[in-house]
Amino acid sequence: MRNVHFLLAFVLLTVASSIASAYDPSPLQDFCVAINDPKAAVFVNGKFCKDPKMATAHDFSFSGLNIPRDTGNPVGSNVTLLNVDQIPGLNTLGISLARLDYAPHGGLNPPHTHPRATEILVVVEGTLYVGFVTSNPDNRFISKVLYPGDVFVFPFGLIHFQLNIAKTPAVAFAGLSSQNPGTITIANAVFGSDPLINPDVLAKAFHLDIKIVNYLQKLFGGKSG
Repeated sequence: MRNVHFLLAFVLLTVASSIASAYDPSPLQDFCVAINDPKAAVFVNGKFCKDPKMATAHDFSFSGLNIPRDTGNPVGSNVTLLNVDQIPGLNTLGISLARLDYAPHGGLNPPHTHPRATEILVVVEGTLYVGFVTSNPDNRFISKVLYPGDVFVFPFGLIHFQLNIAKTPAVAFAGLSSQNPGTITIANAVFGSDPLINPDVLAKAFHLDIKIVNYLQKLFGGKSG
């Protein structure tokens, strides 16, 4: 019986460890301000960090997130991400922030995923149609129209989007559960890869004529190997 309990405990610990490893590690100190110069750093918790005695408020702050961003691009949106690259003090803290600007009449943050984070979004201006798709085999589409003050959660790693359905600009802010959540924009990744995915693969996967695949790969700027 003791061996059974030991085996069960081992399995549970293994599962817990695998789950924990899927997220940013917990810090073992108050903070670990990221630094690129190892000569001016100490090695803490597996990362080069600025000597805590040398940390300043600048390492933990960013100014200008109140300024509207340019949405004059093909999708009509602009994402300003504040991760560890913009705020070094975020290193090891497992969180980041984004401002999202959307052009009137269809500004879109196109379908994408964050491979390392859950996202929680709050609308402060405008009206957004948002949604995400669950994983196989169900592929359920869950969506909602959001107004100022509304909040929506996009679960870890799932494909999601936001579309401005109003005649005026829209603004939202999002918190993400990683210091570096990453973004994979689906269309760009599939049709704009470097080198290109074999068109035969995409034609079969998406049930498209290969001429359409070639057109899409050219449209998204894919590079042949």
